[in-house]
Amino acid sequence: MPASLPLVPIVVAAGAVLLLALLTRVPFLGAAIRVAISLALVALVVLMVTERAPLSPFLGSVADTLHLDEQEVAGKEVRIRMAPNGHFFATVTMNGVRRRMLVDSGATVTAISTETAAEAGLKPDLDPVPVVLQTANGTVAAKTSTVPELRLGAIVARNLKVVVSPAFGDMDVIGMNFLSKLASWRVEGKTLILVPHHPQPVKA
Repeated sequence: MPASLPLVPIVVAAGAVLLLALLTRVPFLGAAIRVAISLALVALVVLMVTERAPLSPFLGSVADTLHLDEQEVAGKEVRIRMAPNGHFFATVTMNGVRRRMLVDSGATVTAISTETAAEAGLKPDLDPVPVVLQTANGTVAAKTSTVPELRLGAIVARNLKVVVSPAFGDMDVIGMNFLSKLASWRVEGKTLILVPHHPQPVKA
């Protein structure tokens, strides 16, 4: 037998809706309420763009214009040989934690496992809007976080936005929000070539 809904919250919500409907009919007060609601909706849209722009290469120009994305990528050209399974894997350090990550140009955003996030000491962003991703395994809910420094050979990405979810298992993926910050990237034969904007020294 399904559980019945609490009566008090329903009555309170219904009363609030009725009161708001009555107030909007009052001259001046109704107009003020409608303006307030419109401003709240605009603020919500701005908040969503602010939170999502750094995660999407398609909104990269918006992030740059509004100075929302502080990510910097620099370093010398990096060449990665194709693995026997046909994929490209890069060895990176994330806040000093060493990981082997799949480089996937089909992934919009860099995604890491909860285990990697915990070892790297990453904290979830204060994001009021949840991130919902479409993956090969269906819809996945994820949290956003920011990697202060990710190093791939001589390439350095700072303040890199990532998504974190237990649904990723033990897989860590470098996505387009990293690749789009490079000067260029290409595949020649069985080699992935990453070309950043400015050279950086390689840490031993």
